Amino acid sequence: MEYLPLALGLLPSFAWLVFYLEEDPHPEPKKLIFETFLAGAISTLIVLSVQVTYNTWAMNRGIAEFSILSFIVFAAIEEFFKFGAARLVIGEHPKDFDEPVDAMIYMIVAALGFAAVENIAAVTKANGIFFETTTLRFIGATLLHTLSSGLLGYYWARSLVTGKRKLLYIGFALAVALHASFNYLILKYEPVVIPTTFLIVAALFILYDFEKLKRVSDSHN
Repeated sequence: MEYLPLALGLLPSFAWLVFYLEEDPHPEPKKLIFETFLAGAISTLIVLSVQVTYNTWAMNRGIAEFSILSFIVFAAIEEFFKFGAARLVIGEHPKDFDEPVDAMIYMIVAALGFAAVENIAAVTKANGIFFETTTLRFIGATLLHTLSSGLLGYYWARSLVTGKRKLLYIGFALAVALHASFNYLILKYEPVVIPTTFLIVAALFILYDFEKLKRVSDSHN
């Protein structure tokens, strides 16, 4: 029973990982996928430390924990370090980062590593409602992380193809906006219908971007 929270916490990330890797037209090295996933998981420790530091700073200045500013800052911290995790790993293996769609793939893998740690923590604290928590994480937070990081990955790819660095910053801003909006909806409304609908709509656009990059990658081969 003690391994059940661990297994259920990992399940949403592994399920989405299989889905996205199956969609990759030219699969990446398994070792590099594992390293990127692990880097994303490890980045949660840094993110937690930075977020705690921000919370202390914000409280001392009378900034509410659930203010719009805090939603944006928390989302920005997570998106920045997920990107950093993917970028750090890829920087050591440039020959395996040779197609535009790779930017989205590696960003999504790092995000799933990050989400896996969050999921394990959430399931561990679920007081016995393990399966319900896992289901909500699958259609909620885990999907959110893949979409926000995938969106940033799309603009990262475009910035590399066009040489326009500003596209990376635009992607970062959009990823933060998506992430912060979902978190706001979770707390403002109920945790299922409205936030999930929001993610499904976002997923349609981001999966379309994914397909566009796949076609670009195919044209390069």
